[in-house]
Amino acid sequence: MTALFVSTGTSDPYVKFKLGGKEVFRSKTIHKNLNPVWEEKTTLTLDSLSEPLYAKVKTWTTIPVTLVLKDPQSPDEDLGSLELAVTLTPKDSPIEERRDSTNQQSIRLSELHRKSQLWRGIVSIALIEGRNLIPMDDNGLSDPYVKFRLGPQKYKSKTLSPQWREQFDLHLYEETGGVLEITVWDRDTGRRDDFIGRCQLDLSTLSKEQTHHLELPLEESRGFVVLLVTLTASAAVSIADLSVTPLDDPQERREILKRYGVLKSLSNLKDVGIVQVKVMRAEGLMAADVNGKSDPFCVLELNNDRLQTHTVYKNLNPEWNKVFTFNVKDIHSVLEVTVFDEDRDRSADFLGKAVIPLLNIRNGEQKGYVLKNKELTGPTKGAIYLEIDVIYNTVKAALRTVVPAEQKYMEEEPKVSKQLLQQNFNRVKRCIMVLISYGTYINSCFEWESAQRSIISFVLFVVVVWNFELYMLPLGLLLLLVWNYFFSSNEDEDKEDKDSEHKGFMNKLYAIQDVFISVQSALDDVASYGERMKNTVNWTVPFLSWLAITALCFATFLLYLIPLRYLVLAWVYVCPCVCLSICLSVRNITQKRTSGLR
Repeated sequence: MTALFVSTGTSDPYVKFKLGGKEVFRSKTIHKNLNPVWEEKTTLTLDSLSEPLYAKVKTWTTIPVTLVLKDPQSPDEDLGSLELAVTLTPKDSPIEERRDSTNQQSIRLSELHRKSQLWRGIVSIALIEGRNLIPMDDNGLSDPYVKFRLGPQKYKSKTLSPQWREQFDLHLYEETGGVLEITVWDRDTGRRDDFIGRCQLDLSTLSKEQTHHLELPLEESRGFVVLLVTLTASAAVSIADLSVTPLDDPQERREILKRYGVLKSLSNLKDVGIVQVKVMRAEGLMAADVNGKSDPFCVLELNNDRLQTHTVYKNLNPEWNKVFTFNVKDIHSVLEVTVFDEDRDRSADFLGKAVIPLLNIRNGEQKGYVLKNKELTGPTKGAIYLEIDVIYNTVKAALRTVVPAEQKYMEEEPKVSKQLLQQNFNRVKRCIMVLISYGTYINSCFEWESAQRSIISFVLFVVVVWNFELYMLPLGLLLLLVWNYFFSSNEDEDKEDKDSEHKGFMNKLYAIQDVFISVQSALDDVASYGERMKNTVNWTVPFLSWLAITALCFATFLLYLIPLRYLVLAWVYVCPCVCLSICLSVRNITQKRTSGLR
């Protein structure tokens, strides 16, 4: 096979200013232009007017290259072409030296770790606010947002006025740090957003494991951006081949177990554990291309960490055989495994998704997970086979349980979904029905439906109330958990979920109508009770307010004179007696009427 070489030339110029042998300013690069216009301004401080200022125009020489593929055996067959962009730089240039050192570093990393992706730490950034920013709109205000860039990673904040209060993490790939590029923009509807200013932060100047409060001034503009930046060292978060698995190496596994052992429970509380995921293969995937095949690749996400496999082309049963390693910050996190079909000219097509809670994982077990749709309400086509190991510190996991979960910043905007509304309604309904069932059972104990159960409940209640102490509250919850552990099951809930999946269109429509009616009625009841309380407190209805004052005065006087446990015992004693007397009276009246009819 041969290739036909075709090329045309252009330049990517930029300007460097030097003062006293040091670079003091560098312009932006204008790509593919021989008549560049920069329109940039800068201010320099001179120690002496006799000192010369050097301006050098430099360029990246970029040559577009088209390689037309030819086969000598079939000269008339169109085999396509390769489009290349070749950049020529002097061999002894600093750029070339930096590239050579980067390549050598990559080679050393691959030799040492044999891992294709590796980051050394995490840059935690809290974007607080902007101060004294230039107003860009006609009303004297702005709609500012901030863009962050660290190497290939990007983050865009929300548009607010300008107190953002956002927290996010970026990955640090270099041990020495990197340069965080920050730009501030003003959002304009219907036209291009206005540029407000930029600033840079050299992360190598910041000490690690410490939070830094920074007020960064904007270049070429007035104003500041206020940040909180923390550099945290991280264990290896990586992708590797099956031949390089950290937990399969006995020595490395011992080190990991020691790192998350009991003796390390109070060190670095955010580092809860590690999860290793072996992505083996997928079977029976959906055909997304016109040729009846797919080009699948797999994406793994754990909170804000995201890694992906390579693409296996034209295959419905791909084998990846890759190992992913993540840090665990919260043991209650969920591992999301999504399979996409790669498309060259547009965004990837969704093929299926599996969601695995870390607490449900059995270490070392290779398991097939059925792929589901985006909403996780039903299965799609195919399954993915994974082997997962989780190692974590129990004490750290318990402490992190009471901390709010990490916010995921790459989530899609929520959309209205009738099916999701019905699903959430059923979840709330099940919780309420559990409480109602408990209440019904307790109420039946005091209504003498079963004499033996009622007597036991009555004696137990009297003993508990008479000897009540605060420790009995957690003891009661403990007994409830133990009872449910031995006698409870979720088969009814699973059956209800499966039945809901097989409903027809009309049944689903009626179910959604019932959901809306129930939600409407519940909101009406809540609003009614809330308005009654508000009207009572605000004296909107004086009769209710005077009635509340009378009731509260009587309750205060009664509780001051009589201990609460005596009142509870009296209430429990009186109510069954009253109910029993009513039942006996009704029975006597019924017997008299029956004898009179005879």
